[in-house]
Amino acid sequence: MSELVLDKVHRRGDVASGVRRIQEWLTLNGFAVAIDGDFGPATEAALKRFQAKAGLLVSGVADMVTFERLTAPLRAALAPLPADGRSLGALTVAYAARHLAQRPREVGGRNRGPWVRLYLDGHEGASWTWSAGFATYCLHQAARTLRQPVPVERTFSCDLLAADGRARGCFISSLSAPPDRARIHPGSLFLRRRTPGDWVQAGIVTEVDEETFQTIEANTNDEGTHEGYEVCARTRGFKSVDFVVL
Repeated sequence: MSELVLDKVHRRGDVASGVRRIQEWLTLNGFAVAIDGDFGPATEAALKRFQAKAGLLVSGVADMVTFERLTAPLRAALAPLPADGRSLGALTVAYAARHLAQRPREVGGRNRGPWVRLYLDGHEGASWTWSAGFATYCLHQAARTLRQPVPVERTFSCDLLAADGRARGCFISSLSAPPDRARIHPGSLFLRRRTPGDWVQAGIVTEVDEETFQTIEANTNDEGTHEGYEVCARTRGFKSVDFVVL
């Protein structure tokens, strides 16, 4: 089922996967309810509050109009941006910033929710880390807009992203020497290295200066490692970081 398509109109008493999606979006919009697929009184009350705030008919019924309004952040993130003469890297950063503005985050459990499923092509769950999925999703959005080949394939794995970058000759390692900052342009992808052959976090470079670089990245936490819960902007140093450059 598409994240933007409601399977049918749902109302109190329904128990279905479509109800779970409604509950996810109610929670993401600030009207938190249990995400259990059971359309009970709490879901109905939360939906009425959302409808009132959104200026919709307050029915407590999840119809197509209500679901479209619930999913407005996702629709905004997916809307194409104009090329406006921008490079692939600049447009990748612009798409990442568009996603960041919609506050993508997990809901309903570890590595779960509609944003995670978007970046992982429908997958979700505890084992599905999603930083590489987010980074390559934004890159591919930009490449589609510009109608040009992508420099690396879509992947959900930091290790596979590194391997693809190496195979295509666009991988920069900092393992033996500091990276050449002049080659790291906005829109390049960074990979946080845990061991020489293992990477645990990926993201999009937005700015580079002498000692640090700025990012937009997903599935991170306060320590800057993997297994966080949201998309956010960070400042990072170059230690233990490799790059896939555009």
